Amino acid sequence: MGSRKIINIDGLKIGGHNPVRVESMLKTPLRDLDGCLQETDALLQNGCELARVSFPDMALTDNFRKLIANSKLRLMADIHFNYKLALAAIDAGCKAIRINPGNMSGQGAVKEVIKAAQQAGTVIRIGANGGSLNNMQLDKTKGDRGAALVLAVEEQLRILLDNAFERTIVSAKSTSVPETVRVNTLLSQKYPFPVHIGITEAGGGLPGVVKGAIGIGLMLSHGIGDTLRVSLTGPGVDEVKTGYDILRALELRKHGYNFISCPTCGRRRIDVAKLSERVKDILPKDLPDGITIAVMGCEVNGPREAAGADLGIAGTPDGFVMFKHGEPVCSDTIDKLEDKLLQMIKTI
Repeated sequence: MGSRKIINIDGLKIGGHNPVRVESMLKTPLRDLDGCLQETDALLQNGCELARVSFPDMALTDNFRKLIANSKLRLMADIHFNYKLALAAIDAGCKAIRINPGNMSGQGAVKEVIKAAQQAGTVIRIGANGGSLNNMQLDKTKGDRGAALVLAVEEQLRILLDNAFERTIVSAKSTSVPETVRVNTLLSQKYPFPVHIGITEAGGGLPGVVKGAIGIGLMLSHGIGDTLRVSLTGPGVDEVKTGYDILRALELRKHGYNFISCPTCGRRRIDVAKLSERVKDILPKDLPDGITIAVMGCEVNGPREAAGADLGIAGTPDGFVMFKHGEPVCSDTIDKLEDKLLQMIKTI
């Protein structure tokens, strides 16, 4: 969204004016190949565009090769320490790897990886996070962890640029929202490469969603970020869904439908929470991207407050009224809701 350079991962364009991409990471260990393939299918069905996969051991090379060959979802190998794993991932046909050049076995090893990536057309994402900062980086920045994160990325990036490699994505994450926003602001202003954003170790449940959404939302609202992952302690599918929720809220992407409902008050004629879940169960899975469905508690404010909805439902004393862009189209008793809703959906 904000970078000047565009990176291509097996046909997936990242950066420039391309859509902000939604990523996740496989939670299934690579030793469970069938489980990994099932997880990639589930992620793909929910709109995931790229997923990292941990590749921690050369003994898993055969499984990794089979995963790359059979997964319909684009994958990025997540490599630490052992440069031979990076070489094996590239040899297996993986079109993207995530490495930390600073923790590999010297300049010679990194040069081998860069040479292999150049020849194969592989993208290298360099990543730094708050947990990987070393004492030297903290000393140089007098304990400023944000400045140390910028320094860590620049040290890694310099290795690639000194070897004429620019097929690069940069990433700097912290569990602190202000720190992460500050670091990525500096990096995006200074370098033209696509930026992968997220808040690491955000946690799970509502607190994790809120923390990730605030951090990612702040960066995206300032034009920072070309690809994102909402890091949650939970299923990767939840990460993907939350990522698209953030992008829809900022009106950056229209993947899936937009569902709105009122917070309710004493005027409500229906149980909005229960009706919302019922409506979601009734809605067909193949609704057009970008349409808005609304459930409102009463006929007094509902049609006006949700006037932008392609189809809305508001409670009335006798049942419900349906409306399109604020204009009533039908009304009936609540037991006729499903039939009327399916009829109206066909007219959108």
